[in-house]
Amino acid sequence: MRFPRTRRDPVEVNLTPLIDVVFLLLIFFMVSTTFETRQALELTLPESVSGVAAEPSPVTLVVDAEGDYRLGERELTARALPEALAAEAEQAREHGLVVEADARARHAAVVRALDQAGLLGIQRVRIATTETSSTQAETP
Repeated sequence: MRFPRTRRDPVEVNLTPLIDVVFLLLIFFMVSTTFETRQALELTLPESVSGVAAEPSPVTLVVDAEGDYRLGERELTARALPEALAAEAEQAREHGLVVEADARARHAAVVRALDQAGLLGIQRVRIATTETSSTQAETP
């Protein structure tokens, strides 16, 4: 006697609902995630352990602790900085500008100098640092 065989359909796993759920989770996390934006950075400048000594540059701008500037041998105030830097701009574009800021200088004074250099088209700007010794690195 012959028994009729029942045909079995091949077993399939339908991935469409799984993909839908993954996309819904992705959209949920993208919409509900908030990105933290810091308004202020906590930095200690200008020490560098692995810094390389900068080669001498013909244009050096020094920012002292009081926020005054020195370009070459000339002492400058914040108001006189744009004119004095404009006079040295061509040479600074060729050879670069080195900003030597005192560690106690206000950040605004350094940013003012960098902004003025950017307005004059000086693209090669370096900030000079000194290598810290092991005793200096341990003190707060």
